Amino acid sequence: MTTANPGLSRRRFLALSGAAAGSALAVGCAPASSTKTPVTGASGSAAKQGVVTVMSQAGEFGPKEAKAAGQALGITVKTVEYDLTKLTAMLASGNPPDVVRGMGATDTAYLAARQVAEDLDPYFAKSTLIKADDIDPVNDLWRFDGQKQGTGPRYGFAKDYSQDAMLWYNSALFDAAKVAHPTSAEPLSFDELLDLGKRLTRRQGAKVSAYGLNANGLSVFITLCGMTASAGGKVLADDLASVDLTSPEALRAITWYLDYAKAGIGPTVLNPDPNGWDGPTFQAGRMAIATDGYWFGGLFGSDAKNAKLAHLLPAPQFGTEHRISPCYGATGLWMPKAGKNKDAAWQVMEWFLAGDPAKTRAAGGWGIPPLKSLQKLMPQTQPFQKEAYQVQMAEQKYFSVMTFTPYVRLDAIDGVISRELPKAIKGTVSPAQFADSLNGQINAQLADGKKRLR
Repeated sequence: MTTANPGLSRRRFLALSGAAAGSALAVGCAPASSTKTPVTGASGSAAKQGVVTVMSQAGEFGPKEAKAAGQALGITVKTVEYDLTKLTAMLASGNPPDVVRGMGATDTAYLAARQVAEDLDPYFAKSTLIKADDIDPVNDLWRFDGQKQGTGPRYGFAKDYSQDAMLWYNSALFDAAKVAHPTSAEPLSFDELLDLGKRLTRRQGAKVSAYGLNANGLSVFITLCGMTASAGGKVLADDLASVDLTSPEALRAITWYLDYAKAGIGPTVLNPDPNGWDGPTFQAGRMAIATDGYWFGGLFGSDAKNAKLAHLLPAPQFGTEHRISPCYGATGLWMPKAGKNKDAAWQVMEWFLAGDPAKTRAAGGWGIPPLKSLQKLMPQTQPFQKEAYQVQMAEQKYFSVMTFTPYVRLDAIDGVISRELPKAIKGTVSPAQFADSLNGQINAQLADGKKRLR
């Protein structure tokens, strides 16, 4: 089997995988099969015996999924809760998990450039469940040719995805504030969205009792990139080795975000949501608008109260001439190159991503399925599901992705932003000074990351 590259140190493995806070949680699990006969794998032989270790989140691939996989495939599967420090140490020691959770949009280039992730093209070529003409284009986020995403080998596969800048709103909070419901026929402008957030925020004295808006999305940096693209610009240079947050388009995005943060109408680094993510806050009637994609609707399938109140909207825009609706996640699974049990690991990946568990996730509304043939399973039974499905289908024509850099991880960039944001929110630095500071620090990270890859 392939062994770890002896030239890869613990430092180079730093922050190899993971997900931003607030990413989609899928909770469904397919009923276990009664057979324990090993199945034929992509290699054409019976799945290799031994233990397959999956590092993921318990809400996505936990002990229940491991048990079901073992019963369906005749493979012993165990799980390890995703932990970045532990993953880094396991990768550096040459003894990684066999399968790891990741975000295709932001992890692929980093993993591929460091030769950490296995090229899965040979497995896909022989797969019995995943056919080339059935793969949704979002999965190109898991491809990287050394220069850009979208071409080259596949290094992973999405379990589901959403257009992550889309909005969900709680109609009860609109009614309580005597604010007209927005229409899904046209996207809100960012100015309209900010105004709604201010009007919908409820306060008890100086304390916010219900947020008007959470504009953070999966990541502040990625959110700023998407807003800049909507304004007609871009943050990352063509060579992916530098950023420019001082362009007119980027400054427009930064100024808008700072206006949101200063208004105190939603969670920020200075005043984070105690729940840590939008789900519990929205369901408790304490968030009027949440920046979460289609996947968020999976929460309401068994929540009769919120099923009557939750509505999906298109992604907001700075200008319709640049209308975009990006995917920032494409959360899925990848296989470490140094794994010891790859054929069996592929069996588990294939089963989870395209077998019965994938069908269950699709039917539950937990994101758009990664295979086109499964998209017919997206739920339309309840009125809110039918409405959300129609809004989502109309939004697909504006689907867009942005190539992420291979030189530094997203969480490292967001770390810089989190350190600098308090000063900008408090007004001790201007938006332009904030952008200058981010440019200097992020570009230094990118230069160092690029140097380490030589």
